[in-house]
Amino acid sequence: MAEKTYDLVVIGSGPGGYVAAIRAAQLGMDVAIVERAELGGICLNWGCIPTKALLRSAEIYHSLSRLEEFGLKADNIGFDAAAVVKRSRKVAEQLSNGVKFLMKKHKIAVIEGRAKLGAPGRILVEGASGKSELQAKNIILATGARARTLPGIEPDGKLIWTYREAMVPAAMPKSLLVIGSGAIGIEFASFYRAFGVEVTVVEVMDRILPVEDAEISDLAAKAFRKQGMKLLLSAKVEKLEKGADSVTATIGLKDGKKETLTVDRVISAVGITGNVEDLGLEQAGVKIDRGHVVVNEWLETGVKGVYAIGDLVGAPWLAHKAMHEGVIAAERIAGAKGLHPLDVTKVPGCTYSSPQIASVGLTEARAKEGGREVKVGRFPFRANGKAIALGEQDGLVKTVFDARTGELLGAHMIGAEVTELIQGYTVARALESTEADLMQTIFPHPTLSEIMHESVLDAFGRALHI
Repeated sequence: MAEKTYDLVVIGSGPGGYVAAIRAAQLGMDVAIVERAELGGICLNWGCIPTKALLRSAEIYHSLSRLEEFGLKADNIGFDAAAVVKRSRKVAEQLSNGVKFLMKKHKIAVIEGRAKLGAPGRILVEGASGKSELQAKNIILATGARARTLPGIEPDGKLIWTYREAMVPAAMPKSLLVIGSGAIGIEFASFYRAFGVEVTVVEVMDRILPVEDAEISDLAAKAFRKQGMKLLLSAKVEKLEKGADSVTATIGLKDGKKETLTVDRVISAVGITGNVEDLGLEQAGVKIDRGHVVVNEWLETGVKGVYAIGDLVGAPWLAHKAMHEGVIAAERIAGAKGLHPLDVTKVPGCTYSSPQIASVGLTEARAKEGGREVKVGRFPFRANGKAIALGEQDGLVKTVFDARTGELLGAHMIGAEVTELIQGYTVARALESTEADLMQTIFPHPTLSEIMHESVLDAFGRALHI
């Protein structure tokens, strides 16, 4: 016999899972959440949050190297790698405890253990205290994803790292090879470079951050190279040979030549794959395609009462996308009215490197490929008073509009605090704002947000400050 019947059982307590559980509880459901590790999942404990704590330390350390620009002085500036990591772990612990509080506040049962789908509506849980069985009218799968591995460069936790080992170095390596230049790879490359590590990034595509607008990718590459980072594009790591305390990489270059590089450590950041194993999914009839669960626009798996959300169902692999899907799934289960399926072109993306990169919607190339006639606006940070006062003059905001309708199709940014600024354009996309709406909006002065306004004006030949 099942121990108890719940209206909803959520498997996985990452951002998507715990938000789905909270929203379902708000809607009057009796909810349980099953977690095999820490509440908050990978994002909160080993991803989004602690990496930002690390990057904040790197940002401050970099700023200290520029003190004289601001008329300031300090002696014996240095860093303590162990203390940097310790602060990051404390931040993660604080937020994980915050999720525990939220579960208690909303009367959500937290069950520790590994979950597996059994007979329809039944979940088998194996935990430290033994085995149990839950019965659920509805189930949301929110088990997330893990780092993808490539043959021949499998992480070993010592010399070849995934994001997890890269977050808790015992000491700073002197040299580092990062394989992959997506957001994860670039953030770690930026973090380690700020502390003086010799960083080389290898990317199989012809530019870094390949999902971003090409113009923004090019500006990012120039900024990183200026910082001393080495970028090898259209290149592939063909072999890694491990020594006692170093790794020698054989890298195939685009001209057919090969380069050999010996480094202290390697970070593999070549993408992620969904955690679909040992969940009883295929036996239950849940379809899996290339490491991810297949769902429809309402996050339904095709098996009655079983939903899936977040990284488990595919790109974009972002916590805020998972949260939004968690709300959609909970409200769909509750029979709420006026729901809208997720539009991925309205999901912002952020890379917390130095400089920061952020975007939402279509790139210029993607808009043109879709047959759109576009108007493109650009405005540089160097023409903005607040950016100059901050000493952050390197950056650009680029906006892409439909030339016929004035619809904001996409926005792409690089520079200081753009991961905060992007939300303005995200709201504009959600509200289906046109160029007229944005032109008539008053932006406060002096702020970095004025760059956003000027970029819109520039798309229609009306920029005021350049």
